[in-house]
Amino acid sequence: MQAVILAGGFGKRLAPLTNELPKPLLPVGGKPILVRQIEWLRRYGIVDIILAVGYLRHKIFEALGDGRKYGVRLFYSVEEEPLGTGGAIKNAAPYLTDDVFIVVNGDVLTNLPVDRVVEALENADGAIALVPLRSPYGIVEFDSNGYISRFREKPLLEGFYINAGVYALRKKVLSELPDRGNIEETLFPSLAQQRRLKAIVFRDVFWRSVDSLKDLEEVDKYFTNES
Repeated sequence: MQAVILAGGFGKRLAPLTNELPKPLLPVGGKPILVRQIEWLRRYGIVDIILAVGYLRHKIFEALGDGRKYGVRLFYSVEEEPLGTGGAIKNAAPYLTDDVFIVVNGDVLTNLPVDRVVEALENADGAIALVPLRSPYGIVEFDSNGYISRFREKPLLEGFYINAGVYALRKKVLSELPDRGNIEETLFPSLAQQRRLKAIVFRDVFWRSVDSLKDLEEVDKYFTNES
């Protein structure tokens, strides 16, 4: 099986760190985000990985090369200008030979089981991994008399789920992707309307998206403590 990692964004919210280094190469716990993603995919037998690159792509070429040192084969799909997530996947089509492939956002770190996302494709052409929404704020609980009972720091909000940025797609959908545009706004709504898109929920997994300096600090701390 193959995977596409969408690693072409500018990472503006992580400036100035991303002025000289693309976001997927930012280190967390001593390893670049991309390396941790590659190691995760390799654990599920995925060794052919296409990196959809754009911004500061030469840095990624230099850092990862052909992937041999990580036990995988890396291929590079180059965006000369931003194409959006859907356009980036379509641009990578010449490298996609398998009937089913995985797509991962280049700022997502997780240990969710990829094989279960693929299994969710039964009777569908796309599957999206979902994780519970985490509150961006701490929660204060109190009783009927107004006395505070406890504080909960950024709890998971059960019953509300977000896109985890990990997908399984059938190759046949490549022709339905836009040349430019985001998959979340184009292909996914179309597949959902046609009942060709499934969801699979993961509750007890590690999942974080590195969108801000605070996210980066928290994820770096997590992986540093794990090692």
